[in-house]
Amino acid sequence: MPFLARRQLLTAAAALPLLGLPGILRAAEPDLSELKDITTGAQPISADERKARIARAQKLMAANGIGAVLIEPGSSLVYFTGIRWGRSERLTAAILPVEGDPCIVTPFFEEPRTRETLGVPAEVRVWQEDEDPLVTVAGFLKDRKLAGRPIGIEETVRYFAVDGLQRALPSTRIVSANPVVRGCRMIKTPAEIALMQLATDVTIAAYRWVHPRVEKGMRQRDVSALMDAATAKLGGDPEFSLVLVGEGAAYPHGTKTPSPVAEGKIVLMDCGCTVQGYQSDVSRTFVYGTPSAEQSKVWDQVAHGQQVAFEAAKLGAPAGGVDDAVRRYYTALGYGPDYKLPGLSHRTGHGIGLDGHEPVNLVRGEKTKLAPGMCFSNEPGIYIPGSFGVRLEDCFHMTESGPKWFSEPPASIDQPFR
Repeated sequence: MPFLARRQLLTAAAALPLLGLPGILRAAEPDLSELKDITTGAQPISADERKARIARAQKLMAANGIGAVLIEPGSSLVYFTGIRWGRSERLTAAILPVEGDPCIVTPFFEEPRTRETLGVPAEVRVWQEDEDPLVTVAGFLKDRKLAGRPIGIEETVRYFAVDGLQRALPSTRIVSANPVVRGCRMIKTPAEIALMQLATDVTIAAYRWVHPRVEKGMRQRDVSALMDAATAKLGGDPEFSLVLVGEGAAYPHGTKTPSPVAEGKIVLMDCGCTVQGYQSDVSRTFVYGTPSAEQSKVWDQVAHGQQVAFEAAKLGAPAGGVDDAVRRYYTALGYGPDYKLPGLSHRTGHGIGLDGHEPVNLVRGEKTKLAPGMCFSNEPGIYIPGSFGVRLEDCFHMTESGPKWFSEPPASIDQPFR
């Protein structure tokens, strides 16, 4: 059934919610029967791997003169302890000491649930509602004889926690934990890379299913809903599904005035999911109908820009050099220069793992050297305000022999999915 007819049917059904016609509503839903879960073999991160992460962090603490690291809920807490927890005004936090088991500080009434999700051996200390949790943190540091050493703060920890710790331990020096946390998380293990590969496989499979089902008249949210439905059926947890059409694609994250799919219009999709918490991030650009010569030319330039970035990603090279190489190429084509438009107005890529955007970025001036286990997006789009934009995005990871794709870049604007 054509999309517009399905929409009319759904609208008619929605106008009669009390007439007992669930079949009409179901008729407008996508048929996902040909898709199956491809993540059933996913191996979660083991307790032994988390213990190895803590041991690695402790070596980095010792090397950097740090006595302990404070971590709030978020991806770093998951990374080291397995605890998945939301942030609120009630502090739950992990303290990784330079030696020995970590400590989890949590509200008294949350202790049972904290222990349920804890994935490594750790001491648990609780605080009552009328107590200051940072005093509890300070007590652990004093008991471990760490209060006199610098305490590292994970980069997303909120100010109230840092301020409270400083007040509880006024003579203790507070420092950045980046050398420790980034030093661990930036280098992915084979188990992490396997989960990221699986998440990417889900996203590519969902794209292949969605592409032939994109129809004239679809709104951007209609295409996004198809992508999310396919992703979930394939076993991924949908994370984002950005869809931009026509001129909207000239702005990397779109505008507040979306356009429907129409003949000859660019469709830019930027989608990702998670598998066991690890992320994918893949963008594809195609044309509904027949592409124009200008659309094809820009698409080919972006496709070559991806290859320029990939070839510049050499072991030991600074991450910023990848961005530099792409901008030299685009400048030679007449774009930019630098971050000016028309051209590439954002960085060439970002780190990826448990978070969709992780340190470090493929951006001018980034001096961190590329090393095995680092993972990045590669997305050197070209954006032409008032006209259209093209973004192709595939992620890669660094190996002992250089970069390796998680997903192969597309062949052409007419064959956007391999």
